[in-house]
Amino acid sequence: MKSIFLVFLCFLQFISANAKVLTLIPEASGITYVKKTNTLFVVNDEGILYELSLKGKILRKKKIGSYDLEGISFDSKNDLLILAIEGRDNILLVHRNNFHIKKEISVKRKYKNKLLLKKDKKSGLEGIVLIDSHVYISNQSNIAYPKEDASVIVILPYTIKKKKLNIISILDHGLKDISGLTYYKGDLYLISDKKSTIYQYSFKAKRIIKKKKLNKSHAQEGITFDKKGNLYIADDKGKILVYKNFKM
Repeated sequence: MKSIFLVFLCFLQFISANAKVLTLIPEASGITYVKKTNTLFVVNDEGILYELSLKGKILRKKKIGSYDLEGISFDSKNDLLILAIEGRDNILLVHRNNFHIKKEISVKRKYKNKLLLKKDKKSGLEGIVLIDSHVYISNQSNIAYPKEDASVIVILPYTIKKKKLNIISILDHGLKDISGLTYYKGDLYLISDKKSTIYQYSFKAKRIIKKKKLNKSHAQEGITFDKKGNLYIADDKGKILVYKNFKM
C-alpha cells in the first residue's frame, strides 16, 4: 500500500511539474493576471492585445497598432494596461475596458550620466511589472552591468501625467536574457527564455533565493500568477501555458 502511495505521489509531482497548454496565441510575448476581472491579458509580437478566461477562452482581441509588444502589467488605480514596446523601447498605456490607447511614454536612456539602454536589435525592453508606485522593466541582454546596454531591471517612477520617465534606480540581478517579470506575494519573479529557468528574487534579502528549470521545448517570454498560485506563461512559439499550483 505504501509503494502505491509513493507512485501516486510521484505521479502528482510529475503532473504539477509539466505545463498544460491553455490556448494558442501566435508569438505570445507577455501576460498578466488582473484580479478585478479574474482574467488574463496577453500581448504578442504583432501588436495584438487579448483578454482570456482562466480556462483559455479568448474573450476579446484587438490589434492595438504596429507595435512589437513584449510585456504587460496592470495599473488597478487607473484601470490601465501597461505595455512594453520593443524597438521603440517605450511604454504604452491602454484602457482595460475598451483597449483604446491612452498615451505612449518614452523611457530616458541614461542612468547616472551614462548611457544604460540602447535602441538596437541585440537587446530591448521585455518584461514589465508595476509594483506600488514604480515600474520595473527588464532589459533583455547578455551583457553584464556596468557596461552599456546591460542585463538589468530599470526602475522608473510611475505616473500617467508625464511623457518621459527617468531611470531612478536599477536592479542588478546578475542574470542574463531575462524576458519576463511578475510580482507575487512580495517577491519578484524573473524568467529566462534561453535558459528555460524561472528565478525568485527577494526584496528583503536583495538577491535571488530560488530558481527552477522549466521545459526547454518552450520559448518562455511572459509570466504571471493568478490568486490561487497557478503560473501562466506566454510562449513565443504560439501557446499560453499553465502550471497548476506551481512551486519553486
